[in-house]
This record gives sequence, structure tokens and C-alpha cells, in this order.
Amino acid sequence: MASENAATSAPTAGEYIQHHLHHLQKDFSFNNVSQHSIVDFSLFNLDSVIFSVVLGIVGCFLLWRAAIKATSGVPGRFQAAVEILVEMVENQAKGVVKNANSRKLVSPLALTVFVWIFLMNAMDMLPVDAIPMLWHGVGPSLGFNDYMRVVPTADLSTTLGLSCSVLVICLVYNVKIKGLGGWIHELLAAPFGDKVFLYPINFLMQMIEFTAKTVSHGMRLFGNMFAGELVFMLIALMGGVWAWQFNPLTGGFWLGFGHVVAGTVWSIFHILVITLQAFIFMMLTLIYVGQAHDSH
Repeated sequence: MASENAATSAPTAGEYIQHHLHHLQKDFSFNNVSQHSIVDFSLFNLDSVIFSVVLGIVGCFLLWRAAIKATSGVPGRFQAAVEILVEMVENQAKGVVKNANSRKLVSPLALTVFVWIFLMNAMDMLPVDAIPMLWHGVGPSLGFNDYMRVVPTADLSTTLGLSCSVLVICLVYNVKIKGLGGWIHELLAAPFGDKVFLYPINFLMQMIEFTAKTVSHGMRLFGNMFAGELVFMLIALMGGVWAWQFNPLTGGFWLGFGHVVAGTVWSIFHILVITLQAFIFMMLTLIYVGQAHDSH
């Protein structure tokens, strides 16, 4: 009888996933202004904002600690790891951005992007229900909903925000390197030639290029991390079914065993995914900034 009550009170697979895909949100609308707009900017995914800021601070702290603890002698493990990372980023920046003066900003930017995104991606390695379960007992008492997502890069608003920031940097370098007049001329004269009747087509193609690069830059990271998050949820469901409806005669034991094996294998593989996605986002950032230095 107790097992039947536990089974009926347990959420279905769909309900479990839908619950974990909801964000901790806060409505910042004033006087119902957002109700009359096409796009609602009043809702903020507070969990993505909070974890992004906290992990950004953690990343800066780690790099700061490595900098103040750096010695000219034999480096420790942490210093050696950071030096290898910095050298890797600097070599990649040299291969893409030829302007040495620009690299003074671009190289630290690329390093920050890699570390920050890696830390945000790494939140996917935590147990699916660990932090949400803690928040479930605290959130409602503070006046918030009980939803919580801990992977900021599995939120499209986060990844598009990052890609839009890269777009702004590219626009700044376009103006800085080519001058405002030179960049406007490039928008009108490339890629089909400096002909007056081609100006509208050239400008349209340039806008499409900027839009496509920005959207694909953010969507690529979001898609991979969102898919990885879903896989972890499905693996967690195997363990949930084993815990809620354990019956060795119906194969419940094998669900629990499969949960442990699948979770371990996917976690090991996911280490490569989170690192690769951070590296790809960093490289695309360098490539787009490098393209802003090129003239057509």
C-alpha cells in the first residue's frame, strides 16, 4: 500500500523534465507595460543571472590568485595549469588577430570568455536534483517559485547575451580600425563591389552576416548544453524510477544499475563537451574580432 501511494505521488517523466526546465523568474514589469508589448522583457531568469555572476567572480578570483602567487621559480600545479591556459589563448589570438596592440585587450577577453563559459558549463556536472532540492525548501518561503536551473549556458538568453556582447566588441573594433567613414563605406561596398546600385544589396548582405554570426554563435553553445542537460535529466529519471518503484522482479534493479553506469559514462564524456564548447566559443570570438580588423 505504501509503495502504491509513493508511485501515485511521484511525478511522471514529462512532469519531472518540465519542472527542471523552468527557470527561477522574477517579474519586473511596471504598470502592466509588458502586457502591451510584442516581446516581454519584464521576466528575468534570476537563476541564470545569479549563477553567471557568481561563476564570473569565481573565475576572476582564480585567475587573480594565480597572478599574485606566480613565481619565477618552479611553478606549482595550479600556476602551471594557468600558465599553459594563458599561453594557449595567447597563441590562438596571435594566429587570428595580427594587431599586437589589439591583442592587449583581445587576449585577456578570450581568456575570460573561455574560463567563464567553462565554469558555467561545468555546472552541468552537478547532480541534477542537488541544488533544486535545496531551493525547493527555501524558495517558496522567500516569496519565489521553487524552480531552479543551475546551468546558465543552457539558457538561450545567456548565450545570446554573450554573443551580442561579442557583436558589440566587433562593431567597436570595426570603427576603431577602419574609422567610422571607412566602415560605413565597407558596409555599402562589400561584398559585391563599390557600385552605387549595389549599395542596398551589399548593406543587406552585411546585416544578414552580422545577424547570422551572432545568432549562430549563441545558438551553438545553447544547443549543445541544453542537449547535455536533457541527457542528464533522462539518466536521473532512470534512478528515480528505481527509487520510486523498486521491484527486482520487474527490472527495477537494472534501472538503478543503468542509472549509475550511464551517469558515470556521460559525465566523463561531458567533461570533453563542456571544455570543447568553451574553446569553440572563445575561438569564434577571436575569429569575429579578427575579421573586424580585415578590410574588404
